[in-house]
Amino acid sequence: MTDFPAIGHVAVTVKDLAVSRPWYRRLIGADPVLDEPTDGGFHHTVFMVGGTLLGLHEHPGTDADDTFTELRTGLDHIAFGCADRAALASWETHLDDLGIPHGGIIDAHYGSGLSFRDPDGIALEFFAPTA
Repeated sequence: MTDFPAIGHVAVTVKDLAVSRPWYRRLIGADPVLDEPTDGGFHHTVFMVGGTLLGLHEHPGTDADDTFTELRTGLDHIAFGCADRAALASWETHLDDLGIPHGGIIDAHYGSGLSFRDPDGIALEFFAPTA
């Protein structure tokens, strides 16, 4: 058996790509690498984040009144890795510049995190492990 492979992509369901696509484009600072309907009947917009693909899926049957909660079985949050706390502080400034609300940097013995949410309330985080 070989080493367990790295995560190749993560995909989240969003209510409205017209809202989520520009929000993620501003956050990431890059255009999507793919933005098209699929044979499966949904539209996906995909961003390259480091070496991992982050997909946003808009399904025609998505309940527009449903809201994300990490308390439901499934996704809790997505964390983007930062090299150190200084890099994390830079992302805090970037979120402030974009007008994206966040919870401030929280330090723990295992690292520091900066939590925020996308337009659908999906929990996101920048995380820097303890050196």
